[in-house]
Amino acid sequence: METALAKTPQKRQVIFLAMLLILWEADAEAIRYSMPEEIESGSFVANLAKDLDLRVGELATRGARIHYKENKQLLQLDVKTGNLLLHEKLDREALCGATEPCMLHFQLLLENPVQFVQVELQLKDINDHSPEFPESEMLLKIPESVQPGTVFPLKIAQDSDIGSNTVQNYTILPNSHFHVLTHNRGDGRKYPELVLDKALDREEQPELSLTITALDGGAPPRSGTTAVLIEVVDINDNAPEFLQSLYEVQVPENSPLKSLVVAVSARDLDAGTYGSVAYALFQGDEVTQPFEIDEIKGEIRLKRILDFEATRHYNVEIVATDGGGLSGKCTVAVEVVDVNDNAPKLTMSTLSSPTPENAPETVVAVFSVSDPDSGDNGRMVCSIQDDLPFLLKPTFKNFYMLVTERPLDRESRAEYKITITVTDLGSPRLKIQHNITVLVSDVNDNPPTFFQSSYTLFVRENNSPALHIGSVSATDRDSGTNAQLTYSLLPPQDPHLPLASLISINADNGHLFALRSLDYEALPAFEFRVGAADAGSPALSSEALVRVVVVDDNDNSPFVLYPLQNGSAPFTELVPRTAEAGYLVTKVVAVDGDSGQNAWLSYQLLKATEPGLFSVWAHNGEVRTARLLSERDAAKQRLVVLVKDNGEPPMSATVTLHVLLVDGFSQPYLPLPEVAPEEAQADSLTVYLVIALASVSSLFLFSVLLFVAVRLCRRNKAASVGRHPMPEGHFPGHLADFNNTGTLSHSYRYEISLTGDSRTNEFKFLKPIIPNFLPQSTSKEIDKNTTSWNSFGFN
Repeated sequence: METALAKTPQKRQVIFLAMLLILWEADAEAIRYSMPEEIESGSFVANLAKDLDLRVGELATRGARIHYKENKQLLQLDVKTGNLLLHEKLDREALCGATEPCMLHFQLLLENPVQFVQVELQLKDINDHSPEFPESEMLLKIPESVQPGTVFPLKIAQDSDIGSNTVQNYTILPNSHFHVLTHNRGDGRKYPELVLDKALDREEQPELSLTITALDGGAPPRSGTTAVLIEVVDINDNAPEFLQSLYEVQVPENSPLKSLVVAVSARDLDAGTYGSVAYALFQGDEVTQPFEIDEIKGEIRLKRILDFEATRHYNVEIVATDGGGLSGKCTVAVEVVDVNDNAPKLTMSTLSSPTPENAPETVVAVFSVSDPDSGDNGRMVCSIQDDLPFLLKPTFKNFYMLVTERPLDRESRAEYKITITVTDLGSPRLKIQHNITVLVSDVNDNPPTFFQSSYTLFVRENNSPALHIGSVSATDRDSGTNAQLTYSLLPPQDPHLPLASLISINADNGHLFALRSLDYEALPAFEFRVGAADAGSPALSSEALVRVVVVDDNDNSPFVLYPLQNGSAPFTELVPRTAEAGYLVTKVVAVDGDSGQNAWLSYQLLKATEPGLFSVWAHNGEVRTARLLSERDAAKQRLVVLVKDNGEPPMSATVTLHVLLVDGFSQPYLPLPEVAPEEAQADSLTVYLVIALASVSSLFLFSVLLFVAVRLCRRNKAASVGRHPMPEGHFPGHLADFNNTGTLSHSYRYEISLTGDSRTNEFKFLKPIIPNFLPQSTSKEIDKNTTSWNSFGFN
């Protein structure tokens, strides 16, 4: 007893596991539902979320949708609740015809991740159609010699329902001559036969009228009736007989109209009118039969194009009737042969565009293909171009995914035009092409790039503030915000360069502006760096070097370095009257703060006491005698030399030279004052001024004498080496020597001796002394010599 009890739970566990396995396998294939046809639209079918064990709202987040062939929307899915509802009333006869069971195949598509679920809905038939006879009245010609028990075939009634809802029985109203028998055909349909119970007598009753009723098996049953008119004819004891009771023939579906299907033949042993046979379609329904028969020849021909995809088989009943009303019947079984007359169809379910660049394998599109042909005619191959970075992956039955083969690069190619080609394997092969465009969305993976790594901008000095001096430009291969550039000035490498007060940049277009007037003499050129950053995340940037060259403007007048212009002590040059033409009097030295041709200086004699006596060399500023001097020439000559640059417009400066024409250098000559000195006023202020002036003059004179003594010592040392001896009591000195820009050359020397008389000077002109070697004096010494010369009061 315990053993039996122990085995029972084990048995139950095994049975339970087996049932779970069976249910799991069934679920793996499809989710099946069933419901009656003709249910109102919006009716509840099932809850897919519950059956798939999904959370509430997961269908919505995963983009669930229902797909049916050719995108017919028979069902609708409420993704919020998971309920599967009817979109329209379903008619089993319209959807499946005579096919049983009537299964509708749907696909549930889920995204993120992609998942396919097969859903099958079985429509159950209801008794919504009544039996219908093809004709409202049938005519039977029965010879009066027919014996009781003879059977007469009748046309069957059509019922679009199936199973028990189709025709199940035929009845006839009670009468004394006939009753009806109901028989099953090979395809499950029932057909009636009229059986003669009592011999007919044409003389007694030449015609009879019967009513046949067809009943289906529905609850409640439906019925249809037809009238049978029986005409009693004279004796005809031989009925026509066909050579074959069954004809089997195959007809290609693309056969043209009026083409011959088959020819049937029947014979009748009677003679005369009773032996002549006429052929007719026994079931002559215009809707279901695409055939017609020649009543004399028995040739069956097409009267409507066949369609393998709609109907693959036909059973045609042919009746042969002789002139006496006797008939025979045969069946023609027509098999429609499929030809490749349907091109494949492609239904796009999902298309993801644009697709981000640099992403790994990405699902771009999901689609399905179908072909209603059979065999190789219905088998299909999908392909795309070979030169594209995409792949086709089969997923579920005839569903495919278009995925990226490798990461895409928008800068290399921003758009792909993909042609999906679907080809069947029939002969000849048929194909369709579906074109889709895949856009590649941008990722910020390219930094900005300047058109030039360095820019050189030329700006004329003295510009107006906020002047646009140039532009820098960069480009970014990305798009959208990733290509929106912002320009900025980078901190200069030179910390002393006030870049923020010199230059500004437009952040949007890279235009550069000078914030203030630039001065070539203060800042002839400067460099800085400009940055360009995009608006991507993270932002990328690059930089370029900008060099600003300030172009000189003629904004500086020439400046005279020699002779120095001092209003209190004008400079005086001494020229001996014995000087020959071309004698170098002095040299005007000037500079210009500008550059280039703006600094090219030219000299010209603007005014002279005696025109024609002196000339100025235009290129070096040397003032020379133009002719020999004479006694008639004034002793004091005043020259105004114009120094002009080569700018546009030119700028100039003038220098005034005082020249004394002297007979010799034996005694310094001091010019008499032009105006007699006025007697000093005896006020205390004048006394203080005189004392201060005397003190300063004494101190300055002592300094000059000390400098002259030092110079004399150096000259004596040089003379001991081999130079020409100088007369005692005299001291030599250079006026000035600026090398290439000086006034007098080294070959001219002057000796000066002073007398006690403060009002008269004696000059003694010596011949030029050519030194054996050049003195090595610096510019500072030249300046000191010039100062000491002027300090003696030779004005």
